[in-house]
Amino acid sequence: MTRQSTAPALPALSPESATPDGAPQRIALRRSVAIWAAMGGFVVTATLAVFACLAPHLGAWQAVPLTLAVWALLALCALRYERTRPVALKIGPDDLSVWGRTGALMAQGRIAGCSQWSGRLLILALMPERGRSRTLLLAADALPAPIFRELAVLGRRSAGA
Repeated sequence: MTRQSTAPALPALSPESATPDGAPQRIALRRSVAIWAAMGGFVVTATLAVFACLAPHLGAWQAVPLTLAVWALLALCALRYERTRPVALKIGPDDLSVWGRTGALMAQGRIAGCSQWSGRLLILALMPERGRSRTLLLAADALPAPIFRELAVLGRRSAGA
């Protein structure tokens, strides 16, 4: 009996880099600096907007506690996103699997739709055999460039574009 590791394998997509039994390896996802910068910008912008709306009605000093509460809530949501973000992908012949930090399968299904913003962001819709579709957001700096391009091609092909 062999023990399997739950850690993501090195990036692999081509058949030559598959495991000895022919199964594709997991592709590790890095933290995206672009997503974190955008999220930080959104938190700051939303916090300042709350202060700008509350200050004329309540006064500047009375608006500060509510503004800090909104900032704390948004910061906690950003941390929750970080804890639940996918850390590995496995590209199969007919489907895509998404794995979380605990090694648990987060989503699996065929790619049913795709949206791409330049070469920086890819949004894939995964349709499982049963149930609702899941959306996967992938930034270009989160995975190696050849794999990002391959996923974009698979997404466009599956979406019929």
